Amino acid sequence: MKPLSVVLAGGGSAGHVNPLLSLADCLRRRDPETIITVLGTTAGLEARLVPERGYDLTTVPKAAFPRRPNRAALKFPASLGNAVSTARRAMVAADADVVVGFGGYVASPAYLAARRLKLPIVIHEQNARPGLANRLGARMTPYVATTFAATALPHAHPVGMPLRQEISQLDRTASRGAAMAHFGLDPARRTLLVFGGSLGAQRLNEAFSAVSSDFARLGVQVLHLTGAGKGVVVDTLSEGGDPARYRVVDYTDRMDLAYAAADLAVCRSGAVTVCELAAVGLPAIYVPLPIGYGEQRLNAASVVAAGGGQLVNDADLTPAWVRSTVIPLMNNPALLRTMATAAASVGERDADEYLADFLDKATGRS
Repeated sequence: MKPLSVVLAGGGSAGHVNPLLSLADCLRRRDPETIITVLGTTAGLEARLVPERGYDLTTVPKAAFPRRPNRAALKFPASLGNAVSTARRAMVAADADVVVGFGGYVASPAYLAARRLKLPIVIHEQNARPGLANRLGARMTPYVATTFAATALPHAHPVGMPLRQEISQLDRTASRGAAMAHFGLDPARRTLLVFGGSLGAQRLNEAFSAVSSDFARLGVQVLHLTGAGKGVVVDTLSEGGDPARYRVVDYTDRMDLAYAAADLAVCRSGAVTVCELAAVGLPAIYVPLPIGYGEQRLNAASVVAAGGGQLVNDADLTPAWVRSTVIPLMNNPALLRTMATAAASVGERDADEYLADFLDKATGRS
């Protein structure tokens, strides 16, 4: 039997790229001979992340669905046709057995090309509210996997979010000492993790830096990931605090250690973030991004309902709210432990394996 040849299509944001790469890694662990071809655009994060992980990237022209009748809408049929032809050529060159789509601009052309070639299509939808590309693709295949059970797609089969092994295999307790040393934190103190993703979140940056002296005075240390290229000014000395106890880092590629160091996180509620925190059992206060169609609020719904997290509106995230809500919670270790257990109860560490099983079913290899 020839090695399995898999075409993975998705990109744009980390929410599409990270689960794609997690599945690719899982397939290669199962069989190192598996042929992996990734379709993406030149503009998305996949242009950097896919080659860095050691996989070949075939770029597909971006074909954005028009939202209103204008000049771009007139050009869309030709743009889509070009994208579908590029995706089809890549599938033929790879002698593909199956196409797995994760959403984003490249997914729709990939689904259309796969249908023309009569290849099995597998879809993974990351968000609780599905995107346009996957809503289209779900009409073409019975093999639709979702992160959340509440996602409304035809043939939806919940498997969870495929995660990087450094996250899915993380033992927070065992890694705590190494995490504290890595970030220069005190292992004897409770730690709050504040982050807004790789680009940061200005609302979080401003609200928490404004009350940095309160944390220092009360003996709570903070690991604040501000976002690449962004910084904040903190004042921990005015109340007699230790400036080392409010650690500001613009970016880290060791989020596993950031999770291991923390007792509570305050962050956005992108699907990958929510699933990572639940998988490792880290309680969180989620601040949904106030744009789009409310998908970030839906992403956090199950972990919040289980008691493993809380929600706060972006507009309500003020220094006064941090003082009245976050600081008391950080000083309630019993409640933090209860929330951690609740978060872990809805977390899923093996979604990459489940999605790979689903792919085997679609290809008849199970």
